[in-house]
Amino acid sequence: MQETPQPAAEELRARLDAVEARLASVASADPPPGLTEPDPDGDERWEAGQVWAHVAEFVPYWMGETEKVIAAASPEPVPFGRIKTDAARIEAIERGRHEAATDVISRVSASIEEVRVFTAELEQLEWTARGSHPTRGVMTVRQIFQRFVAEHLEEHVAQLEKLAGLSPGRAPAS
Repeated sequence: MQETPQPAAEELRARLDAVEARLASVASADPPPGLTEPDPDGDERWEAGQVWAHVAEFVPYWMGETEKVIAAASPEPVPFGRIKTDAARIEAIERGRHEAATDVISRVSASIEEVRVFTAELEQLEWTARGSHPTRGVMTVRQIFQRFVAEHLEEHVAQLEKLAGLSPGRAPAS
């Protein structure tokens, strides 16, 4: 293990800290009505509960996928990931869509903390391990964490903020 975090871990940590604070603010507000705008890469429109259920399931999922890529220690890209029609993804969203955001946020925060701890201990070679996603192609572990964890969380918190009538990053009124 290294003594100081890699720059990739520091950058990721800063993004995760910011998005976690935004998620906590939205979770403490009343559940917003309505549906989200379609996601950037598709046409899914969700209620707030579906967004929360997805956020709760995808952080651990992508953490596990990066662990597989690293563990393979392969010079060739390792198959990883899923697509939006993945049955387990859809089932997890449906199963968790009626949970209160105030209950979900603790699991989300715990998952984000696992990512922080895991990535703080990665060596440079592990950051550059490569996987092959079914639609996005070859990606490094760094790219996987940036796209499928940090950016993905940022997109979904922006959806929740918009549903709640908040500007991105703005706390709800008391």
